[in-house]
Amino acid sequence: MSDSLPLRDRYLALIDEIVDTTLKGKISSVEQVYQMLLKGVNPGTGEVFELVLSDRSTAIQNQVDGEKDELKKAKATRSLRAIKTIQTQWQRWQEHNKATQAIVSAVKEITTAAADERLATFLRFTDPNQKQPLNSQQLQQLSKSIQQFAQPESDLQQISEGINRGLASWQRLQEHLVSWMYEQNQSLGFGGVPGESGPWATWAKQVNSQVPHSLLRTLAIEGSAIEFAANQQITLSDWVEMALILQYLQRGLVNWFDQQAYNVQAGSKLSISTYLTFAVIWSQLASGFHNLAPVYSNGASQIMLQILRNFALRPYFPLYGGIFASFSGNYLRDALDYLDEPLRRVEKTQEKARILTLLGYSQRALGQYQRSIEFHQQALEIARTAGDRPCEIANLNHLSRTYVQEQDYVEAINHSQRALILSRQVGDAYGGQSLRTGEANALINLGYSEVMHAQELEQLEPETYEMAINYLQQGLKLTEQLGDIQSKALCFSSLGIAHLVIGESQAAIKYLEEGFKTAQISGDLYLQGRNLAYLAEAYYQLQNFEKTIYTGSLGMYLLEQIASREWRQAAGLLTILQGQIGEEAFTNFLQQHRPKIIAIIGVDGYDHIPQLLETYKK
Repeated sequence: MSDSLPLRDRYLALIDEIVDTTLKGKISSVEQVYQMLLKGVNPGTGEVFELVLSDRSTAIQNQVDGEKDELKKAKATRSLRAIKTIQTQWQRWQEHNKATQAIVSAVKEITTAAADERLATFLRFTDPNQKQPLNSQQLQQLSKSIQQFAQPESDLQQISEGINRGLASWQRLQEHLVSWMYEQNQSLGFGGVPGESGPWATWAKQVNSQVPHSLLRTLAIEGSAIEFAANQQITLSDWVEMALILQYLQRGLVNWFDQQAYNVQAGSKLSISTYLTFAVIWSQLASGFHNLAPVYSNGASQIMLQILRNFALRPYFPLYGGIFASFSGNYLRDALDYLDEPLRRVEKTQEKARILTLLGYSQRALGQYQRSIEFHQQALEIARTAGDRPCEIANLNHLSRTYVQEQDYVEAINHSQRALILSRQVGDAYGGQSLRTGEANALINLGYSEVMHAQELEQLEPETYEMAINYLQQGLKLTEQLGDIQSKALCFSSLGIAHLVIGESQAAIKYLEEGFKTAQISGDLYLQGRNLAYLAEAYYQLQNFEKTIYTGSLGMYLLEQIASREWRQAAGLLTILQGQIGEEAFTNFLQQHRPKIIAIIGVDGYDHIPQLLETYKK
């Protein structure tokens, strides 16, 4: 078969050769056909071969259908069987050559891209949201292929070097991916003594290259990734190496946490933590590189959005809260601003609706109610257009909750009723746990907002509150059936606050204590702090000052740690109590509970409590 023939003619000749050889009885196995395809079809030209094969198959099928002569019909039928064998082996060829084709495509696109687009083009081929992102072996092959087109010191040369260094660094890091979890007194997550323990410090010890090592050390001491990026003299090969290291660390951790069968909830909680932590780091790097190197800044934003899109489609994406346990150090305080800005440039997709949902309820916890409403309204519109019903219902529920915080109880009731109606309509039509979770949250929000509205109107009739609390009890029953810990924690909290509002302090304490315990299991620091703050109010109503100080101090500290403005609510109550019983008695009560407080927030946390009270008084 001559190479000088046009491609279509060459492939037609190859197919005819295989058919003729089959008819002559010279094909002993399908493996022979496969080897002929391997030898005869060039990678990257599969579409041409497939078109020729389809045309030839149609022609022979027509011959079989229309042939009257028995001998000719029999020959055409045998030819058709040979074509079907080729088609089967062609599918096999395609499977085996997908990787090769992906590499050929990547090389072509990267080498022909404009210089300032090359990094972004390369990052598309490592995107985990692609059908077939390049794995480490394929990246090695890509590096070799790019090298053939590269001039010394060119950007192609640097991308190739960065790939090789990144893969070599990941090779060293792999066995240390989770070793830090087994260090003495090391808790799961991204905490630890700054600079001494935890993942970043462990990984930094394994990386030889200066720039990635410097970044990991910065993160280990809770330094600023923005300042790191703004003050680095960084080459393209440094950047590519750093990108591959962080991408492989993040994906490796998520895979490991997702497979922890011993505790599914702990595993998903840590996966959520991993997604958000790395997304924020990339967003901070994008901010730091902005003035220094726009190409690097855009590349960092690109990776951040890839991470968030991947996260948004995970079954454990937290539509109803609980992200605050995911962060330690200063990450949470900055996270929302850093995630907000790049999202403005993203199209209206289902993933964007879900990420906006996360930003919305996080802003509510921080006390930014108008901003929270804006995020949820955007998410609601996008989710509705995308047909993402669980996300649509979640945002109606969140809007209800935020309107309660704004003391707009009519809007709160309105949104919770819409969430309840939609969850039941869609649930009846489609079923699914996420929709039942929406129904449970709608019942909780409806009951909660009805209680708050009745209180505002100073309605004293027991029936008004009975109906509202009945909604809350229905919600609780449903969360127990679903085994939904997050919604259950919210329900206990809402029941506790509702009973506190109507003056039933003892019942309020029972629910709020359950709410605190359940929020500890779900890992939601916001709900933990909120339950403790309201527990302090319930104990204060009962004149139990010792427990008021214990629960109020803990609640105040936890809420302040996640930058929630609600810490001031507990601080205000404690300040009033301090004035009533005197500073000495207050300090004595606090010291009595020192061991219990330290068990939850540590010595530093305990020592910070008096400082917070002083800050509040200023």
